[in-house]
Amino acid sequence: MIKKIFRWIFTAIGVVTGSVLTNFLIRYFEINNLFGYELKGLNYIVPIVVGGLLTGIIMFLISPLIINLIVKITGKIEKLLQSTPTSEIGAGIIGLLIGLIIAYLISSGPIDLIPYSWLAITLSIMLYALLGYLGISISTKKREDLFNFAMQIRKASQKDKEKTVKPENRVTPKILDTSVIIDGRIADICKTGFVEGPLVIPSFVLEELRHIADSSDSLKRNRGRRGLDILNKIQNELDITVEIIERDFEELSEVDTKLLKLAQVIKGSVITNDYNLNKVAEFQRVPVLNINELANAVKPVVLPGEEMVVQIIKDGKESGQGVAYLDDGTMIVVDGGRKYIGDTIGVVVTSVLQTAAGRMIFVKPKTAADKVS
Repeated sequence: MIKKIFRWIFTAIGVVTGSVLTNFLIRYFEINNLFGYELKGLNYIVPIVVGGLLTGIIMFLISPLIINLIVKITGKIEKLLQSTPTSEIGAGIIGLLIGLIIAYLISSGPIDLIPYSWLAITLSIMLYALLGYLGISISTKKREDLFNFAMQIRKASQKDKEKTVKPENRVTPKILDTSVIIDGRIADICKTGFVEGPLVIPSFVLEELRHIADSSDSLKRNRGRRGLDILNKIQNELDITVEIIERDFEELSEVDTKLLKLAQVIKGSVITNDYNLNKVAEFQRVPVLNINELANAVKPVVLPGEEMVVQIIKDGKESGQGVAYLDDGTMIVVDGGRKYIGDTIGVVVTSVLQTAAGRMIFVKPKTAADKVS
């Protein structure tokens, strides 16, 4: 239906164009007679109508080709825009505008002095096309450098303002990675007020969460949905600033690498519970707040020689060992505790081992008489 409407629109345009063009040709070439008829009155209108009808028929016949060509071109443009990052499109538009402004300034100066109008018009068209293309090309290829330059100008202006405004302590942005969002403990930590905002959620982390939530694997799907619920809870229920950054790093493929790059750009720190990401961040001198390290730091201190009562749950790795757990999940390895599996006994701490994955407490039974029924 739409194609039919456009076909008749093109036909109408052809009729009008043909009529105007025929009238122009008659006047320009001063045609007074045509096929023995003097072009006056009605005789003057007839060739104009005939010219309009002929052009309209031609446009009616070729309009399907024009419409299909337009549909193909717009389809390709739409696919290109969908696959192109928003930041690149914005940079390209800004570069195009700058290039066209420069071309206008040049064409309205030296080129207007050229005495030959056809040459001046040709040079102006070439100048607009060249500078427009260069503006798009340079701005898209150098958008990261331009962004950093803009950030430096912004920081410089902020420093100038700070000279006249009372200085305030700058709070480092905290960038959340996927693992710590899914873990969920970050919401409880923010609720206590120990973490100051703003919390930064990169768009590529949200995209990864969405993919996990759409996974065919039920376990992954539940973890992804839990992560999205945690983000909604932090944003809607907690009194802390949450910022979503659309910036992406197309040249980098891994999310962890993008996180560290973003932290370097905005001078922020990364909140994670990923041990490997923690180590890479330390190597790249990126500040990291590890949730697991925080959890270990706030666990009660246990010293060698301290007594406690535990329930032996299962076998240990070594022969004769038993394993118990504290309420906070800390593993307790009981030397010779295998025979007490299922029982609650008194034990004495012999040593404490702190690892990157957590803390392990090694104990031994006090005496068989200390068994708690």
